[in-house]
Amino acid sequence: MKRHNLLFAACCAAAMTLATPAYAGDSEGKIQLKAFATGVLPDGAITDVKTDLIGLPAGSQTRATDSYVPTIAAEYFLSPNFSIETICCITPHDVRGSDALAGARLIENAIILPATVTAKYHFNLSEGVKPYLGAGPTHFFIFSEDVGADAAALGATDVNLSDELGFVLQGGLDLKLNDKGLGLSIDAKRYFVGTTATFRAGAATALQTKHDLDPWVISAGLAYRF
Repeated sequence: MKRHNLLFAACCAAAMTLATPAYAGDSEGKIQLKAFATGVLPDGAITDVKTDLIGLPAGSQTRATDSYVPTIAAEYFLSPNFSIETICCITPHDVRGSDALAGARLIENAIILPATVTAKYHFNLSEGVKPYLGAGPTHFFIFSEDVGADAAALGATDVNLSDELGFVLQGGLDLKLNDKGLGLSIDAKRYFVGTTATFRAGAATALQTKHDLDPWVISAGLAYRF
């Protein structure tokens, strides 16, 4: 299927990034792997209604539920201060109504794969303490979404959340624990990306709305550099 091919291509691109030739002169190692516990805190608000054949109540709004998942980051150091990083995770979310739609179950079990690559600059604050800043592109692949019970009651038979390109800003801190590559890491990302939700009743588009996702992604965990 098309989405599976896109996911495979994203994974291949990440692997090629990590295969960049090594640079000389860094005794700390060139590759760093991180195992995180991560909170994904999206928005999900409606920013535009493009099609509305069901008659949304005035003041209707939506929100996406938070998700807490394990994640992995892989990082390649081009020099002691510059690195390229990619992450691996999928996060499940539901979409609920708010304001005039408070409590409505609209979308269930949407899975997001945020294919992300960031370029990072690491500051040498002191021995073993390295804060960093980063930025880069992201592409949200969204799949497995189902029509929620309340949307189905209004006649929706199918729903799709569009895949979208976006941008991410990043900041964090690596703390060295020993001379064998082990460390602690705290990381925060703010994504800027949206999606379009399309509800269909049979073959007809009954409702189409644009949404800001714009999640905060907060992570903490162990790092190993080699």
